[in-house]
Amino acid sequence: MSIEWKRRVRLFIQRLWQPTSACMTCMPGSWGNILSLAHWTIALQTGLLTGILAVLLTFTPLARLYTQRYGNALVVGLLTMLGDAYSHPNHYGLPFAEAVITGVMSGLLTLAASYVFEDRARRLRAACAWISRLLVH
Repeated sequence: MSIEWKRRVRLFIQRLWQPTSACMTCMPGSWGNILSLAHWTIALQTGLLTGILAVLLTFTPLARLYTQRYGNALVVGLLTMLGDAYSHPNHYGLPFAEAVITGVMSGLLTLAASYVFEDRARRLRAACAWISRLLVH
């Protein structure tokens, strides 16, 4: 598999978990329905559609936004809004309110992940080392 396709597979996996997590968080009754198969099906549909759209964008000039932290979060948030609006009907009063909230949450998760997991999770490893030093002393 070429390096470019490995990057696309990695991008797809990232764009699957972030929107799925955001959708699980933003759907009404999310935490009460955490074990619901129907709930997970809707969230995975949103994540799957977002992941496919994200990979399709790698074939366009918009792919350069993936290299910028805030551009990446913006693209993922917008794609999640599209995926969520397509996957299921709105459960909130205002039109597309749930899709917008889910998109914003997904963008924030993407932004947080860019800080936590950059440089082979340097910040995460440093935090674990700091906690282990606290526990030892």
